[in-house]
Amino acid sequence: MSTIWWQESLTDISSSNRSMAKKKKVSSLRCPTCRTLVLAGDPAFPFCSDRCRVIDLGKWASGGYVISTKINDPEELESIAEAQSRKQIESDADDQ
Repeated sequence: MSTIWWQESLTDISSSNRSMAKKKKVSSLRCPTCRTLVLAGDPAFPFCSDRCRVIDLGKWASGGYVISTKINDPEELESIAEAQSRKQIESDADDQ
């Protein structure tokens, strides 16, 4: 008798878990400019308005936002590699 109760309980739990998994989460973010809560379905997402979008664009255009890593030119990378190989050759020659 306790086995039947146990199986029914497991069935109830698994069906309730499935119904919970079917519920969609509402995606939302804070507007990067004014920190207002914005839902993913809004037309200006991730901004709350066109005004905030233009303010953000202005910050990028004026240099207010900066990417933290330096973007290297391929020629610059080649010259760095050559300099390192020269140093390695010189240090090998000094060791002998």
